[in-house]
Amino acid sequence: MNGAGRQVSGTQDAVAVEGATTAASTGTGGNGSLTQLINRAAQRISAFDAARPIVWDLLLTGFLLLGGAIDLVAGGWRAVAPNPDVPMWAAAVCTLCFPPAVLLRRTRPLPTLFATLPFALLQAWSGAGLQIAAFCQLIVVFNIALRLPTRQLALTAALLTGPLVVGAARFPEDNWVMAFQSSLTSFVVVALLGIVMRTRQEYTASLRERAKQLEIERDQQAQLAAAAERTRIAREMHDILGHNLSVITGLADGGSYAAKKNPQRATEALDAIATTSRQALTELRRLLGILQNDAPDDTPAELAPQPGLGELDQLIDAVRAAGLPVQVTVTGDLEAAPTGRQLTVYRVVQEALTNTLKHAGPDATARVTLSRTPESITAEITDTGRATSPRPGGRGITGMRERTALYAGTLDVGPLPPPDSGWRVHLHLPNDEDMRL
Repeated sequence: MNGAGRQVSGTQDAVAVEGATTAASTGTGGNGSLTQLINRAAQRISAFDAARPIVWDLLLTGFLLLGGAIDLVAGGWRAVAPNPDVPMWAAAVCTLCFPPAVLLRRTRPLPTLFATLPFALLQAWSGAGLQIAAFCQLIVVFNIALRLPTRQLALTAALLTGPLVVGAARFPEDNWVMAFQSSLTSFVVVALLGIVMRTRQEYTASLRERAKQLEIERDQQAQLAAAAERTRIAREMHDILGHNLSVITGLADGGSYAAKKNPQRATEALDAIATTSRQALTELRRLLGILQNDAPDDTPAELAPQPGLGELDQLIDAVRAAGLPVQVTVTGDLEAAPTGRQLTVYRVVQEALTNTLKHAGPDATARVTLSRTPESITAEITDTGRATSPRPGGRGITGMRERTALYAGTLDVGPLPPPDSGWRVHLHLPNDEDMRL
């Protein structure tokens, strides 16, 4: 009975001292103010322990030494000891040597338990039965369960059983069956508490890691979205400005040539330049206004539909006015195609003709062939100019490929095969049904 009383008391003390800061912080919040106060106090203690562990370790060691010294001087330990006639020096050695071992329980719990084994054997051999010894050992057991792999608990149980066997052999008249049961119960309770706390900590750490990963993924998604938006804006700016500036350049060159022989044609070229410039400025202001987003919340944005194949005639007329003869062949009802596909075809035709204006030479001509069938939309733009590649680093062909990829289409760009001279752009966009297949 004495051994059982010592072990149960040691278990309760170990749970109260070593598990308080962690167990209280993991408990469910109650509705009463007392529970909330306890939880807040436990969280403050846990935070203090995490910030200054040496302070808590010294306080715990000092408390254990003080309690053991009081028990040793008062002599109360003799009332529960298997051998009340234990020499004072043996009891004093055990009292003074067990508490300092808890200083290393965080970093080296298993070696700490090994270090206390000689004093545990001395206590069992002498029959002192000090409560402070069982209490300190259970604190170390809690840290083993909390910080080391679970398989280490088997070795821990063996180390704790050794002194009990020595005590049972040394003092067989004591009720050692009850002592073994009490020791086993104490060990299981403390070990389970340590495992529960470790599981809770690992779960909390996994949640924090998951939250961190979600934040990283969110930032990455935001960066990818920003990069995609920048690419889209750059593509739109290129299509708007590149085409209009190429048309203006062609008109200016033609006007300069015509001014020497036909002033009327030069005036028409200047009017066309002015019209094209105004269109480009209007589209540019609209795009910049959407990007700035500085209008009040109750002010509707000035919106205009993206160009489609209905505006293709205006595009062709502007290119012809810039000096490039263009022949157009249309098959099928292109304006009934989805808006997104119309925009893609329009921008591809626009970019192809812009490249012809830039690179094909003064005597080039162009042909645009558009066709819509139930299965697909195709566009082919060819010219008879010099088969020179666009300048490196340009965004024209890249933008065409990006638009084509949005609808799972294909784009072929390159010089015409000999003996023909010129450049060819071929676009193929499948219908929605083909994409779903």
